[in-house]
Amino acid sequence: MRICLVLLALAGLALADALPKTETLRGTLQVHGSGPATVITDDHRTIALDGDEPTSKVLADPRLNGFSIEARGHFTSAGRFLLDPSHLRSLMVRQDGKLKLVTYFCGVCNIRAYIPGPCACCQRETVLELRDPDEK
Repeated sequence: MRICLVLLALAGLALADALPKTETLRGTLQVHGSGPATVITDDHRTIALDGDEPTSKVLADPRLNGFSIEARGHFTSAGRFLLDPSHLRSLMVRQDGKLKLVTYFCGVCNIRAYIPGPCACCQRETVLELRDPDEK
C-alpha cells in the first residue's frame, strides 16, 4: 500500500512538472472582426490570444476594444498566448487604475452573465459591466 502511495505521489509530481507554467500578459486589447483578438504589449509586440469558448466570446466583444488587460495563461508559440480557463478569472481589464472582472448584466431580469449576448430570460442584449473581482 505504501509503495502505491509513493508511486501515486511521484506520478503527480511528474505531471505537475509537465504542465505549462502560468504567466501574466499585460497590454492593450485589440478586437478584430475577423481573426483572433490580439494584445499590444508595452514593448510593442502583437500577440494573438486564444482561450476556451467563454473566453473566446469575451475576446470577440468589440466593447472591450482598447482596454488595458491582464491575461493569465501560457505562450503556445512566440506570438500566441492561450488563456487559462475562464472559471479561473484569467482575463481582467483595467479601469480607473484597478483590475476589474468582465461581466454582462440584464437590468430587466437582474441576471448577471460572464459571456456577451442576449439575456437568458428576456433575450434583451446584456450590458457590459466591469466589477471588482472581490465584490459579492
